[in-house]
Amino acid sequence: MAEKAKRLRGVRDRLPANVLRKALPDGRHADGAGLYLLVKPDGRKSWVFIFTHEGKRREMGLGPAGDPKPSTESDLVSLRRAREKADEVRALVARGLDPLSERNRAQSEAAEAARATELASAAKEARDVTFGAVADAYVSGGIVAGQRIPGIAAELRNAKHIAQWKMTLGPAYCKTIRKMSISDVSTADVLAVLNPIWLKKPETASRIRGRIERVLDAAETIGLREGKNPALWRGHLANLLPKRQKLSRGHHAALSWEDMPDFITRLREREGIAALGLEFLILTAARSGEVRGMIWEEVDQEAGLWTVPGDRMKAGRAHRVPLPDRAQQILEQVKPLTDGVGLVFPGNKGRPMSDMTLAAVLKRMKATEITVHGFRSSFRDWVFEATGHPGDLAEAALAHVHGTAVERAYRRGDALEKRRGLMEDWARFLEGPSGKNIINLSERTSESASQSRA
Repeated sequence: MAEKAKRLRGVRDRLPANVLRKALPDGRHADGAGLYLLVKPDGRKSWVFIFTHEGKRREMGLGPAGDPKPSTESDLVSLRRAREKADEVRALVARGLDPLSERNRAQSEAAEAARATELASAAKEARDVTFGAVADAYVSGGIVAGQRIPGIAAELRNAKHIAQWKMTLGPAYCKTIRKMSISDVSTADVLAVLNPIWLKKPETASRIRGRIERVLDAAETIGLREGKNPALWRGHLANLLPKRQKLSRGHHAALSWEDMPDFITRLREREGIAALGLEFLILTAARSGEVRGMIWEEVDQEAGLWTVPGDRMKAGRAHRVPLPDRAQQILEQVKPLTDGVGLVFPGNKGRPMSDMTLAAVLKRMKATEITVHGFRSSFRDWVFEATGHPGDLAEAALAHVHGTAVERAYRRGDALEKRRGLMEDWARFLEGPSGKNIINLSERTSESASQSRA
């Protein structure tokens, strides 16, 4: 009996050709020389090869058993294919190799080859993506290299800011890198953009550098670049470009705070609503667009308060502005022009006056060396150099986003009453050293500072 079993173990191809169409009992059905058809209780069938390696009995699955349909992709393994696979395994065993280990190695190599192909394809795709394509998508949104970039247009809110981003990242300044592969942009390429304007237009150059840095960061995030960002300032371009103190001071040309009272005296000699609007802007340390778009519905004259809605604020959130006495006097002067309805400082035909209208006042005063926006810097310098008011109070008056996100989360108030004292001090300072509103500034600011710290 044992001799017969021994002979049967050496017989191959014992299963009939139609075995996969037969109803078979559970268990293993030998095809010979180590190949078995395994039938499970639920009727599923698979191929198993049993062999011995280094004295240990091992089992190796060869796939689900079945007859695949012609011309279709399937993982089913027919009887014929199972015997071919068994022969491949027998050959490995005959060479003293472990078929399971060899299969695992082959699968790893195949996976590595596939990954290499994928990386090569991705690299080629990355080289086909230009800086201009990523920059445009970064501003307006779009799909780059199969990945969607949402764009920052919604974050900017203001159409003017969106246009500035597009212009500074467009051919006007970035022509030399827009057609370059995003993966190839180097420090030398960024310097080629910045060097011609770094001394002539320092603020524009600084903004362009920051915007290029953000675009390149986005490219790295979606896998189009690797390595250090060539537009990084700290520890990189800071070593190659002049430091900020070597550039022109401030974001906008500003009048020295000491000269502000004399300027206000001259400004009050001008006639017209634009001159009044400019003085109101100075008194409230507001931005041009906030004043030009101001409507009477935003003003509570009884409370001496102007609330600018979030959609007209740079930070996107409402800002309450305490109105000093002189600012309220200006409102009373311009109120008859509109009967207290609609725009407070209307331009031609009742439309909002343009930014150039306020700038034209400076031009007529032959003050072309300063800008409208620069008066905010004059205010900030006055707070820092001539008063005892805390710096963060000035930042709040300027509606700047100040402090870390955590600090802002805990600081829910806007220090309105403290800011009211600050703005009254500012208005009194602007009256100058003569006239009925003269005050002792040092005593006033010391008193206000004490109240701010209380």
